[in-house]
Amino acid sequence: MKMIKITMLALALGLMSFATISPVEYLIAKKNNTTLGTAIVWKTESVDVGEIPQGKPKAIVFEFKNSGNTAIVVTNVVGSCGCTATDYTKEPILPGKTAKITATYNAANKGAFTKTVTVTTNAEATPKVLTLKGTVI
Repeated sequence: MKMIKITMLALALGLMSFATISPVEYLIAKKNNTTLGTAIVWKTESVDVGEIPQGKPKAIVFEFKNSGNTAIVVTNVVGSCGCTATDYTKEPILPGKTAKITATYNAANKGAFTKTVTVTTNAEATPKVLTLKGTVI
């Protein structure tokens, strides 16, 4: 019986090490009736740039705010093709602050386009897919 208790205690402590917040942080947040962790609020997730001239790259900016209570780190930003370059804030985004993801589309070919940018952060289990579209004239 003693061995079972020791094993259960070890298992519980081991599982706690995988938690993203400490038990103390959880209790403080619960006492203060606040939300835990991070939360991203996007200004927009899809941008229609309309008509853009051929041969002139177009920069599209996606903004978001950290509405959680811990810092957000953008770990990766990837365009759906080689025609879309990306740039993003490399520093942690503190609670209440905003940051930008910039996608620059190389308008080489005429016609309608729809491209995506996939953003990976420590705040969301699933990467966020942002969309940009328009027509190259």
